[in-house]
Amino acid sequence: MNQFEKDVQSKRNDFSDSIVGFVVSFGFFATMFIIATVIEVLGR
Repeated sequence: MNQFEKDVQSKRNDFSDSIVGFVVSFGFFATMFIIATVIEVLGR
């Protein structure tokens, strides 16, 4: 076992961090899609 495994800086669960990252990125791209769709509809 190396020294980094003995002295862990963050004891948070990686799964919850990955879920938060996925939700934030999905929300960003979904918002971009919604804005682009609204602009397209208003431009007709």
